[in-house]
Amino acid sequence: MTTVSTVEILLWLLIAASAITVVAQRLKIPYTAALVLGGLVLSSLHFVALASLRPLLRPHWLTPDVILILFLPALVFEGSLKLNLPDLKRDWVPLLLLANVGVVLATLVTGYFVHWSVGIPLMLALIFGSVISATDPISVLALFDTLRTEKRLSVLVEGESLLNDGTAVVLFQLLLAGFLGSGLNWAKGAGQFVLAVVGGAGVGFATAYLVTKINRAVDDPQIEITLTTVAAYGSYLLAYHFRLSGVIASGAAGLFIGNYCVERGVSRQTRSALESYWEYIAFVMNSLVFLLIGLEVRIKTLAAAWLPIMLAIVAVLLGRALTIYLLVPASNVFAKKISLPWQHVMMWGGLRGALALALALSLDPGFPYRELILNMTFGVVIFSILVQGLTMKPLMKRLGLAQETLQP
Repeated sequence: MTTVSTVEILLWLLIAASAITVVAQRLKIPYTAALVLGGLVLSSLHFVALASLRPLLRPHWLTPDVILILFLPALVFEGSLKLNLPDLKRDWVPLLLLANVGVVLATLVTGYFVHWSVGIPLMLALIFGSVISATDPISVLALFDTLRTEKRLSVLVEGESLLNDGTAVVLFQLLLAGFLGSGLNWAKGAGQFVLAVVGGAGVGFATAYLVTKINRAVDDPQIEITLTTVAAYGSYLLAYHFRLSGVIASGAAGLFIGNYCVERGVSRQTRSALESYWEYIAFVMNSLVFLLIGLEVRIKTLAAAWLPIMLAIVAVLLGRALTIYLLVPASNVFAKKISLPWQHVMMWGGLRGALALALALSLDPGFPYRELILNMTFGVVIFSILVQGLTMKPLMKRLGLAQETLQP
């Protein structure tokens, strides 16, 4: 694979993503779902001009490192850049409850159901449950960018997706270590989780604070925008180096810059340029992620494993339903109430995506039942993006939540 051919493939992907997005806008469907469908179609075509997109001829970009290091920091940073910190503070009770207890509950329900129905060993089923338990920030942010809904509902769904990945990753690592022989240590795991989240947030805020101080002394939009890119990736990599939550770090950096630096430390011209820049970065990253997911799917392989995939989908939906319909009413006792129609949206809007694929792909090639876990993960992700993603808008219209002005 030469440099020229790699650039050629990237150009074809961007051309395909642009064309698919235009079609999605005309058809008024979420462009993330359209991109996955487009990837599925392109992977099955045999045009000479598209030969470079075939699996054996293109570089394998859908790897854990590419997803976690290249795509995730930018997309999480861009999503948190637009969140209002007071909005998150208002709903901290349901957000923390869903992002912590919810992930553990979903993992247990999914794992035990898969163990009982599919028949794989319990520990492996629980590992799969941890892989697929967290709603994915990439998928959720991309979906809600295309929907018009009341702001608080959007904050609840997006905020949960930005916070719950830390729990899922630590739980995944804990269960994997237990299976590989290190033994389960729940107290140590809880300590690791708290350290990963608090430490990651500290790294993100510190990085963003430094960038804000520099930006106040500089009046050059290009430099200021460049420094926000440094904050997005620098905070992630610094946290990653110290085994903290990189996603929490990038999210915290985005929150700080969006709520303090952009509001107080940059000019109006820079603010406009900054918003346009990150919107473009998010569009490119989302386009590549979802198009690559579609291109990587092997329909014949998934079709051969249709039964365990269907059972895995049922398990994930059951885990999500129990999480929402048990924990949200509990949070209503202590915080501003979340109505039942909103709970329906939160349940069905819990999309899975690239983060789950990254965790599943990180399993060693010789890991027991790895192929089955990968097939179930791909199957759940495809169902999530295509079925749930395409039906979210009709569901919200049916529930009367399609307009921004409506209250729960």
